[in-house]
Amino acid sequence: MAYGNLSTGATAVGIRVEKGVVLAAEKRVSYGGYIMSRAGKKVYKITDRMAMAAAGLFADMQTLRRIVETEIRYQEMLTSTRMSVKAAAKLLSAILYSYKYFPFLSEILFGGIDEDGSHLFVLDPVGSVIEDDYAAIGTGAPIAIGIIESGYRRDMGVDGAKELAVKAIKAAISRDVMSGDGVDLAIVTSEGVCEERIPLA
Repeated sequence: MAYGNLSTGATAVGIRVEKGVVLAAEKRVSYGGYIMSRAGKKVYKITDRMAMAAAGLFADMQTLRRIVETEIRYQEMLTSTRMSVKAAAKLLSAILYSYKYFPFLSEILFGGIDEDGSHLFVLDPVGSVIEDDYAAIGTGAPIAIGIIESGYRRDMGVDGAKELAVKAIKAAISRDVMSGDGVDLAIVTSEGVCEERIPLA
């Protein structure tokens, strides 16, 4: 993503399968032509049933994660019920839209599992929200989405989705200079959210 003379790079992908959702992103934090960090975390656990991945301005990703996590926990405490993934995505959409005049400079993948099954949502900086089976965002998205489209099957398992997500991120890293330095994953199933890091060989 480019903002004036400032370019920020990232690649994140999300894949929904029947038994869960896999979110993945690379770890490089870059501004303009500079690599600021090789250990950035762009995949976040939100609750024990939801996670998000982001691409864009690193500070905005971190801030959005804190806001949405706090709001979800607050709403669940008020109502004494667990929020559905769709409701949580709409809440995040409303948060993004409320900042439309000074938007967060981040694209978001939001996924999770609830009583209705697994869900994956894609959100832009001003709150548009679309549910899909798979998606890629960031500067490496055109490369990553081609890998996912060629390998995705509706009947694939969580392990297959994880392998495909890692393959897509690695392909983006090999072609997008703004992406690199390893892969972070959040695998969301009915058993909870499992976070993993895969270093590049």
